[in-house]
Amino acid sequence: MFRNLEAEQARLGYTNTDVAKKLGISRVSYENKKKNGKFTTLEIKSLCKLFKCKFDYLFYTDGEGEE
Repeated sequence: MFRNLEAEQARLGYTNTDVAKKLGISRVSYENKKKNGKFTTLEIKSLCKLFKCKFDYLFYTDGEGEE
């Protein structure tokens, strides 16, 4: 759903487990949130800080629906 989030995660070499641990949630929860977009405000802020990106970039969607 969020291509830039996926790209930044790959660029830094983080696995889904790595990012989930940084957010304090399970890997499965993180993967589900990436699919459904239901991150909490705190999680969003943490991800923006982790990847050093602004919200508009990190959570950009092209409007073409889910992959």
